Amino acid sequence: MEQSFGPDPLAVRHTDHYLQEYVASLAEKWDEIVDWDLRAASEGDFFIDLLRRHGARRVLDVATGTGFHSCRLLEAGFDVTSVDGSPAMLDRAGRNATARGLVLKPARADWRRLSQQVEGAFDAIICLGNSFTHLFTDQDRRQSLAEYHRMLKPGGILVLDQRNYDLILDRGYQSRHIFYYCGRDVIVKPEYMDEGLARFCYIFPDQTTFYLNMCPLRIDYLRGLISQGGFKSIRTYGDFQDPYQREQAEFLVHVAAKPNGSSAA
Repeated sequence: MEQSFGPDPLAVRHTDHYLQEYVASLAEKWDEIVDWDLRAASEGDFFIDLLRRHGARRVLDVATGTGFHSCRLLEAGFDVTSVDGSPAMLDRAGRNATARGLVLKPARADWRRLSQQVEGAFDAIICLGNSFTHLFTDQDRRQSLAEYHRMLKPGGILVLDQRNYDLILDRGYQSRHIFYYCGRDVIVKPEYMDEGLARFCYIFPDQTTFYLNMCPLRIDYLRGLISQGGFKSIRTYGDFQDPYQREQAEFLVHVAAKPNGSSAA
């Protein structure tokens, strides 16, 4: 199956289209973009240490992709449930885990109906890899955050990341290939950008080319959305640093807590 964007790719601005973007052929190449060894070196134990500081044990990885963070957390001793909406990505994540002697607990689920498709309450929910920006409407984003809030235990934390779209929209795209997408043999660049669409192009050494459509969420909007979703104590890291400079950081990680007085699912 090949990617399909129809006659006008710039008009494709709806959440459910990600199922036609993360096809099996892209899932098989995704690890070339990430480069697990370089990414592990660039982020170090940032997420592992963060979750331990907050006393998390049971973690829900809602955008596991090919399983990089799920595998790292499993190796560190966390109890991880790995979710993705793409069957191709889940299949690849399972094989990646098996190759490392790990057992993945996979679940295919849509974030907007997460509590109907995944059981339990969690100490932490992670949504990484710029994945939240695949949600194209305010309603979808609010519904997903409500599901995250519902599935967290009181006092649990949400860890959600994004590209620094403020930087891209206001100053232009730049990438040092140090954080997140570390594969240096893959060209990653925006093909088109406006306030409602970030269309990225991925060109592999064999000239195979894929595209992903995302919504370029600005920092203050997303932080406000998280706050309105009932989360407190929001802290943002830029390229894993706090404080950070908005005009320089390529990726942002937002960490927020579900108040202890809130009830869990």
